[in-house]
Amino acid sequence: MNIFRLAGDMTHLLSILVLLLKIYATKSCSGISRKTQELYAIVFVARYLDLFTDFISVYNTFMKVVFIASSLAIVWCMRFHPMVRRSYDRELDTFRHYFLVGASFALALILHEKFTVQEIFWAFSIYLETVAILPQLGLLQRSGNVDNLTGQYIFFLGAYRAFYILNWIYRYLTEPHFTRWIACVSCVVQTALYADFFYYYFISWKNNSKLKLPA
Repeated sequence: MNIFRLAGDMTHLLSILVLLLKIYATKSCSGISRKTQELYAIVFVARYLDLFTDFISVYNTFMKVVFIASSLAIVWCMRFHPMVRRSYDRELDTFRHYFLVGASFALALILHEKFTVQEIFWAFSIYLETVAILPQLGLLQRSGNVDNLTGQYIFFLGAYRAFYILNWIYRYLTEPHFTRWIACVSCVVQTALYADFFYYYFISWKNNSKLKLPA
C-alpha cells in the first residue's frame, strides 16, 4: 500500500458514490451506459475470484466486496428498477461490448503472468477494464450534452486510473522484483482513453459552462 494507490482507491470509490447518488437521488440513469456498467461488473467478479481463498487485509477484502456489490447493484437498477430502467438511453448505448469481452479474454490467454485460472482471469479483468469505458464515452458523444453528476463520475474514474499510474511508477522504483507490467501498461492505455474527455471537462470548468462532447 502507498499513498498513490490509496488516493486511486478513494477516487474510484468516490466515482461509484457519485453514480449511485445520481441513480438513487434522481431515479434516472440517463446518460449512463448500461453496457459499461455490465463490463465493470464482469471486471470485478473476474478479478476478485480470490475473495474467499486469499486474505491480504481487512481493507483489501472490504474494497473487493464494495466494488463487486456496487457494480452488481448498479446493473440491477438499470435493468430491473421500475423507474430507473425507463430512463435508460437504449438507442444511444449501441456499442457492441461483447466484442470487448471476447477480445480481452483472448488476449488474456496469450499474454498473462502465469498460466493458471486465477492469473488468466486477473489478466482478463485488467484488459477488459482498460476498454470498459468505451461504451460510456460513445454514448456521451452521441448525446452531446453531459449532466453534472455524469461528468463528475467519469472525471473521478479517469482520475482513479491516473493515480494508479503513479502507484505503478512508485512500485517500480521501490520494489526489487516488479512484475505487474500488464497492469502498468494497461493503466496507461486506459488513462489515455480519457484524454479527450478531460480536455472538454477542463474547458467546461474554465468557462463555467455546461459540459459538451463533440459528436
